[in-house]
Amino acid sequence: MERKKLLIFDGAFGTYYHKTGKPELRCELANLYDKDTVLRIHNEYISAGANTILTNTFGANSGLSADFTEIRKILRVGYAIANEAAKGKGVRVFADMGPLPPLEEGQASHEYLRLAGEFLGVGARDFLFETLADVQDILPAVRLIRKRAPESTVAVSFAVSQDGYTNLGLSYHHLIPLAAEGGADLVGLNCVCGPTHMLQLLKKLDLRQFPVLAMPNAGYPALENGRLEYRDNPEYFAGKLAEIAALGVDAVGGCCGTTPEHLREAVLRMGIAPSAPAMLASIKTSRSSLSSHSTDSPFDHPPDDSFVESPPEGIPSPQGRPLIAVELDPPADTSCDYLISAARLARASGADMITVADSPMARTRADSVILAAKIRREAGIDVMPHIACRDRNQIAIKGLLLGAGIEGIHRVLAVTGDPMPQNERDPVKGVFFFNSQKLIAFIRSLNEEVFAGAPFEIAGALNINVRNFDTELRRAQKKLELGATMLLTQPIFSKRNFENYFKAREQLNCTLLAGILPVANYRNALFLNNEVAGIEIPAEVVERFRDKSPEDAKAVSVSFCRDIIDRLGPDCDGYYLMTPLKKIDYVCEVTEYIRKNRT
Repeated sequence: MERKKLLIFDGAFGTYYHKTGKPELRCELANLYDKDTVLRIHNEYISAGANTILTNTFGANSGLSADFTEIRKILRVGYAIANEAAKGKGVRVFADMGPLPPLEEGQASHEYLRLAGEFLGVGARDFLFETLADVQDILPAVRLIRKRAPESTVAVSFAVSQDGYTNLGLSYHHLIPLAAEGGADLVGLNCVCGPTHMLQLLKKLDLRQFPVLAMPNAGYPALENGRLEYRDNPEYFAGKLAEIAALGVDAVGGCCGTTPEHLREAVLRMGIAPSAPAMLASIKTSRSSLSSHSTDSPFDHPPDDSFVESPPEGIPSPQGRPLIAVELDPPADTSCDYLISAARLARASGADMITVADSPMARTRADSVILAAKIRREAGIDVMPHIACRDRNQIAIKGLLLGAGIEGIHRVLAVTGDPMPQNERDPVKGVFFFNSQKLIAFIRSLNEEVFAGAPFEIAGALNINVRNFDTELRRAQKKLELGATMLLTQPIFSKRNFENYFKAREQLNCTLLAGILPVANYRNALFLNNEVAGIEIPAEVVERFRDKSPEDAKAVSVSFCRDIIDRLGPDCDGYYLMTPLKKIDYVCEVTEYIRKNRT
């Protein structure tokens, strides 16, 4: 199939509107009550380089209002505003239809028919069904469009997790061909995934089979003041979107967290004018030329120590040797050979226990408690599984703890859990029956009765990256009052991280484990800094990894971790070592250094 010019879609209207418009107003309602802002945002994306924009109608459906008369008005006005912005600029307007709320069988298809019919009635000829978990409900609407406007263009986009599955458990490998067979001209992915994971998924597709659309999120969100907030990372996003374009996709754009600045940087990085043909071979050449590794020693330039300070005096020393906990991520399949092997290596290097994450970054992984029990039996090391309250109610959590107690597990890390990286209006949500404080209190109450003979030691998390650390300290103090006796921090990288850690040491009366994350390599540093909430790696640290061979990157990483450990001082209660990309050898070297120098 001959490729057309590259369609450059705009970015996230909703998240950008809530930053620059009226945050108390649903962005779709802004079509009726804040038209000037809607028009301004469309024009900002066009000025940034979009040759294709979406109507501000993503959530204009029964999830917004049961009154279809109001929905009809939102659709029509939204389409008119988008066309006003595009007029005379050679910009295409796609009528945007997002996922529907849970409905009775057959009702979703009926509603998509009504939405598509309204857009057809005002002259729409380009359509996007986006952020979908399945394809069946939209097929009657696609057929309607094909019948009433045969010359139209229909795009269909699915929201999948980093492993390629929608929230209904359907694989993108299955859904994308079905959408193409069902009449879609353009098929692909949007939302949920950050750019790195979407790039990895697209590499597994045969892009010659059908025209493909790719619109990743800016990264992964953190919960700030009750809202999901994304990193402001236009340069990083632009580089990844250029890599996606270089694969040979037919359309690119941005989803949640992306702004006009993200798009502007991406257009510049791709090195093409918005209206030019998609001649991307030069991008492939330039990207490959950047991948060569330098053979310079990682120690040719002395490290910049300006971002850290020596520990304050007077911190009380804990009794005995420092505690070392090593975090391992559970697998996404049924193979756990690596997990057991890594646990044994960690034990041999001097680790005291293994802590197992609970579906980190809200990606479905094998159950943390079941894996912790297996590690304890087969690797002969103590364990502390994470228990997130994102996906369980009180009944499920109590049952999980009972099973843990039966298996001889008596330590748990109680966390709220990473927010689900899906559109905030997705009908499938985390349970969040508890927050971390209530979960700690619940476990303590069970300790007093059900587990009185062998109570759980309860650990909590301490976020040393938050903007208002005094508030976080008050939250941490509350966790201790409710029953936690140990806190684990997020990774320490920056001067601010050190300052917050030492402040916590002074004010909190508990065992405090300092988070240490060995960075795997330069790409890993960029990913952590731009797509993972709660981690901030200073630019000078990231640069230490640039152009390093795998061996040199390891040397840089381990040396940097040793420096952090030295600066934490001899009175550190313990260390929480996070394993990067299954590189347990990095962690073992750091563990051995601790045992040699801090015991």
